[in-house]
Amino acid sequence: MAHSKDLLVLENFIGGKFVPCSSYIDSYNPSTGDVYCRVPDSGKEEVEAAVKAAKDAFPIWSSKSPLERSQILNKLADLIEHDLEAFAKAESKDQGKTITFARTVDIPRAVYNFRFFASSILHHVTECTEMATMGCVHYTSRAPVGVAGLISPWNLPLYLLTWKIAPAIACGNTVVAKPSEMTSVTAWMMCKLLEKAGVPHGVVNVVFGTGAKAGEALVCHPDVPLISFTGSTLTAQRIMERSAPHCKKLSLELGGKNPAIIFNDADLSQCIPTTLKSSFANQGEICLCTSRIFVQRGIYSEFLKRFVAEAKKWKAGNPSDPTVSVGALISKEHLEKVRSYVKRAQAEGARVLCGEGVDSLDLPPGNKKGYFMLPTVIAEVKDESCCMQEEIFGPVTCVVAFDTEEEVIKRANSVKYGLAATVWSSNVGCVHRVARRLQSGLVWTNCWLIRDLNLPFGGMKASGIGREGAKDSYEFFTEVKTITIKH
Repeated sequence: MAHSKDLLVLENFIGGKFVPCSSYIDSYNPSTGDVYCRVPDSGKEEVEAAVKAAKDAFPIWSSKSPLERSQILNKLADLIEHDLEAFAKAESKDQGKTITFARTVDIPRAVYNFRFFASSILHHVTECTEMATMGCVHYTSRAPVGVAGLISPWNLPLYLLTWKIAPAIACGNTVVAKPSEMTSVTAWMMCKLLEKAGVPHGVVNVVFGTGAKAGEALVCHPDVPLISFTGSTLTAQRIMERSAPHCKKLSLELGGKNPAIIFNDADLSQCIPTTLKSSFANQGEICLCTSRIFVQRGIYSEFLKRFVAEAKKWKAGNPSDPTVSVGALISKEHLEKVRSYVKRAQAEGARVLCGEGVDSLDLPPGNKKGYFMLPTVIAEVKDESCCMQEEIFGPVTCVVAFDTEEEVIKRANSVKYGLAATVWSSNVGCVHRVARRLQSGLVWTNCWLIRDLNLPFGGMKASGIGREGAKDSYEFFTEVKTITIKH
């Protein structure tokens, strides 16, 4: 760990060693607005060194058995879990999320990602068919691809970084990872545990920096045959363009404009608290968050009254305060972007019922310059409004009424995204019908964010390409070969 004038200074992790960089980027504590960390501003030179280290490590790592790799992943999970509190505090400070969310969601899930893929890698099977009349047997074989380029976002930093690293190295690949330059600390902390876990030098390399420099260099590198990216649809379009000349394998998990559909027979005692979480958890900075709430007209007024009343109870403030529900947004620029959507909605004639511009934000003295915003509920907004069409990625949700099942399906599908949706009804036939017709990669009924990592995760339309999960990640991070034996 390096310090400069009380600032934490990170270093790239290449070939099993921490390597300083010639230039750095300031990283801010979102809850105070102060610079507290300096992150390497890496470019082609650093990426080149990391790719070389990963290539050199590939032959030995890929030759290890799944059991050997599994044992190392489990050891790394144990080490992160042992330091869970330190990781949670660092994640909260770096990203702005509440310490409670980091402690109960982010870091436990990062630990589980390693344990899950340490287990699943031991249980995959290949295919075999026989053509008796031809005297032939066909079977498939899978092998790791090589150096995987992994680019992860700022909203769930270690959670989503490990969701990529774990399956990649479990399958025998080596990796060059680039976390977001705004939330790099927990990735750097994880690197300090790799050698103790038994990860050979060069298997995991982490290069810090911006997408424009470090990310671009990684995507364009000819010796990186596959890229796994989680982030914005706009950045994904750039990745597709830049990687096309190399015919790289791509996994793109992108944005969402996720609807909740609440029918007259929904159990509001369960629906309202869950929909509050799905709208405002992690400051609404989760790709799966609900930002459009369609409520059937028979319960619209009751739902809106109760939902707003409960939203007003969510407390924004110092993320280290265990009574706080809403931490800081990631940056000043992002806060202004989210606020601009509320202003545009008002200009279009919508009503802001609570939150931004309506309720006072009372912050502790040390957090006055932080990037905070109260949970905001907007009503009477038109479907064609930017607030109903574009991903806001903040603590803002829109509530509108609907009349019929057919109508609401059409309206829910009328955006370019198709990541996730929730449906609330006590009618089993209804939830099955609606779930089938929604253009969403994931549909939760009468719940939200309950995940079985064995099953596919990913979106339709502009929400991404490919799926992640036990089988899907295994197939992405390996190449399949069909072998025919004539006897």
